[in-house]
Amino acid sequence: MTLKQKVYARYQQLVSDKIDAFRDMISALSEDAQNDAKSSAGDKHETALSMMHLEQEKLNLKLAECLEQKAILDKIDPESTNDKVVLGSLVVANGIHLFLSAALPKVVIDGVSILALSPQSPLGSKLVGKSIGGVAEVNTSTYTIERIS
Repeated sequence: MTLKQKVYARYQQLVSDKIDAFRDMISALSEDAQNDAKSSAGDKHETALSMMHLEQEKLNLKLAECLEQKAILDKIDPESTNDKVVLGSLVVANGIHLFLSAALPKVVIDGVSILALSPQSPLGSKLVGKSIGGVAEVNTSTYTIERIS
């Protein structure tokens, strides 16, 4: 399995785990709200239900964000190679490993730190379409592409 395939698999797992966790939290909140509705009445009850509803809305937004990240990852073929930077490319620039996908947390695989960034990010947008040896400038930093997989 190549480093790119391992990176892809790790991010797929990470996003799937987050989706499962948010779904579990939303489900638990719904159950709590139903149980609370059966046992309470009055102002305290209304306040508690409102707070649960707000929390559920926040969790639904986070779940939607994770589902968007999963949709982006699902578009990537981890076995494809390209001579230009595209969605799904694992790029080494200035010794930094960058995975062009969605904005996701840094992971370490086989002792290599990988940063996931979206093609819409300042650096990602400058890298897209460039080949090995290409240069991307962001603010005061210059990134030279050393490898693309």
